[in-house]
Amino acid sequence: EVQLVESGGGLVQAGGSLRLSCAASGFKFDDYAIGWFRQAPGKDPEGIACIKGSDGSTYHTDSVKGRFTIASAISDDNTKTLVSLQMNSLKPEDTAVYHCAAVWGPYYCSEKIWPSRVSWFDHRGQGTQVAVSS
Repeated sequence: EVQLVESGGGLVQAGGSLRLSCAASGFKFDDYAIGWFRQAPGKDPEGIACIKGSDGSTYHTDSVKGRFTIASAISDDNTKTLVSLQMNSLKPEDTAVYHCAAVWGPYYCSEKIWPSRVSWFDHRGQGTQVAVSS
């Protein structure tokens, strides 16, 4: 069973930083694309960053490029893939619920799919709230 558990959200002032983490288990990382999407109140969900499990290449949408960085690592006990999202220079418009997501097929991590095809993501975590005050 695929499990995605997020942590690390919170309230921060504009210009500050937060680091989100997703503990992923129950699937073979190499066969998946895994990453993050966010949804602000009243807005459509937006895929913002992802990693191809096959080769570790990453994608960041323009709205976060240069400020956010996605990375992956293996847990110390070798049972989970940890996918982090380091968020720097946060802006009030970054306020949203952030979700970890995984989809079978590394090719889903691409400019043409990840940002706008959130409905295609097979597996999603419950989300963690990020609030940025001005």
